[in-house]
Amino acid sequence: MKEGERLVVVTGAGRGVGAAAVKALLHIGDVRVVAVSRALDGLLAAVGHEPRLEPCLLDLQAPDAAARLVAHIGGRRLHALVNNAGLLHKAEMGTHQRADLERVFLTNAIAPLELAQALAPNLAGDPPGHIVHIGSMGGFQDSAKFPGLVAYSASKAALACIAQCLAEEFKDSGIRSNCLALGAVDTEMLRAAFPGFQAGTTAEAMGNYVAEFSLAGHKLFNGKVLPVASTTP
Repeated sequence: MKEGERLVVVTGAGRGVGAAAVKALLHIGDVRVVAVSRALDGLLAAVGHEPRLEPCLLDLQAPDAAARLVAHIGGRRLHALVNNAGLLHKAEMGTHQRADLERVFLTNAIAPLELAQALAPNLAGDPPGHIVHIGSMGGFQDSAKFPGLVAYSASKAALACIAQCLAEEFKDSGIRSNCLALGAVDTEMLRAAFPGFQAGTTAEAMGNYVAEFSLAGHKLFNGKVLPVASTTP
C-alpha cells in the first residue's frame, strides 16, 4: 500500500451496486479497495489487473468472517467500510422457515455490526473513518411495503437502526456511521424481488453515488438514514 492511499472495504463486491462502487472507487487515483465477496470472478474480469484492488473471498455468514477480514487488513488505517452485502428473502406468509430468517438477518444486520465492531480500531482517528451501511427503502420508516418481503425489509430496518446506534457508540473514536436507504436499482436482486419491473437507476449510477458518499459523506452526516431513491417499486 502506497503512502497517501485511502483504503476502503466494500462487502458484497461481486456484483450489482457493490461491484459498481468498487469500479468507481478505483477510478479515483489515491484509493485502494478491499473487495469482499463469496465470488469475485465477474468483478476481476471486468477490472482486469488493477494493483489497487485487493480481492478478499469471504462468506460473511461464517463465524470467523470478521476475524478473517481483520487479518487481511492488518494494522492499516481504514478510510471507509461499505457494508453493502445483502441477502434477499422473499416468501409468502405462512411459508417462512427459521433457518431462512436467521440467514437473512445474519447477512443483512448481524454481519455488518460484527464487521464495524471488529474494524473499529482501523477506522478510528483523524480524519474520521466512515461506515456506510447500504439499506433499503423497504426498511425505511413509513415507506411503502410489499408482500413477501417482511423478513428482508425488517432486516434492513434493523440495519438502519444499527447505523444510528453506531454513530453514538463511536462518537468519541473518530468514526462516523450512516445508512443509505436505496430505492429501485437495476440489479439481479431487484429483478428477483419484482419480476418485470424496470428500474430507472442503473447499478453503475448508484455505485458512483455510494463511492463518493463513502469518501466524503462523513463530512456532513453522522447517524443518519438517508433515502436515495427516485422510485420505490
